[in-house]
Amino acid sequence: MQESISSLAAEVAAADVSSAAALDQFRLLYLGRKGRLADLFDQLKTVPNEQKRAVGQQLNGLKHQAQARFDEAQAALEEATANQPADAGFDYTLPTVPNALGTRHPLMLVREQMLRIFARIGFAVAEGPEIEDDWHNFTALNFPENHPARDMQDTFFVEPAPGAEVAQPHLLRTHTSTVQVRVMENEPLPIRRVMPGRVYRNEAISARAHMLFHQIEGLYIDENVSFADLKQTIYYFVREMFGEDINIRFRPSYFPFTEPSAEIDITCLICKGAGCNICKGSGWVEIGGSGMVDPNVLENCGIDSEKYTGYAWGMGIERITMLKYQIKDLRLFTENDVRFLRQFEAL
Repeated sequence: MQESISSLAAEVAAADVSSAAALDQFRLLYLGRKGRLADLFDQLKTVPNEQKRAVGQQLNGLKHQAQARFDEAQAALEEATANQPADAGFDYTLPTVPNALGTRHPLMLVREQMLRIFARIGFAVAEGPEIEDDWHNFTALNFPENHPARDMQDTFFVEPAPGAEVAQPHLLRTHTSTVQVRVMENEPLPIRRVMPGRVYRNEAISARAHMLFHQIEGLYIDENVSFADLKQTIYYFVREMFGEDINIRFRPSYFPFTEPSAEIDITCLICKGAGCNICKGSGWVEIGGSGMVDPNVLENCGIDSEKYTGYAWGMGIERITMLKYQIKDLRLFTENDVRFLRQFEAL
């Protein structure tokens, strides 16, 4: 037993304590609860009674020796660390850690590009609330109560607070045409505005449709505005957005707030006119609706329809983005998959 103590004392005296890691290893090996000193104290009960006093004194001396060596080395390391500069040991020649930048959402990229295109021909931006009343969403836009045209809009109605009295129903807007009404009611003529924003319709979600999507609408009201002005505006936008070689057609349609009305179609950029699930095999994709503002709408907003005329159009930003980036599924825009979003760079 005494030989073991002497051997361990020699090891303690010679042990490496020159670094924090070595010092911690010293503590675990000699001073820890499962260390070698603890093992020797456990063996003390096997020593004959007449030798226990002498052996115990030797063990206590060894313990004090090991603890003193640990304390001295720890104090020396702390003093050395305190005297070193904060960045001691840092290698300034190392390359920097890459700072990966995020990308903007493709819908926002296309939205900004569309706004820039229309700004170049004098259209300023107007915005409005997403929770609207019946007047601005339907009635002012020539949707009389119980008119079949209201069935074209699958609407989310907002329940009033319990006990609240409301003059008319409120809803999540189904189109940004509500902003057109607010602009016509409140701004001086002539009016040349674009209205971007989110809209909501109670539709089944699929590759081509969603209950939440984004629109951008345009409105121009002045004296002697004609359908030819509308067509030239759309021609300019399509060619700026997609290039000079895109075919465009206006197809007669119906909207309660415009007369005459037309759908705007362009060549499907995904299949190049060959036919796919996005264009339903026709080779054409509708990008929006348009028409001359109905005189009833002008009168509802306090504008003299005998003196002023105007045109309006509306487009889905998702549809434009799908065509621009060759995206075949509308649902990708709301899934927040970073693998999808990282593909897009600022325009």
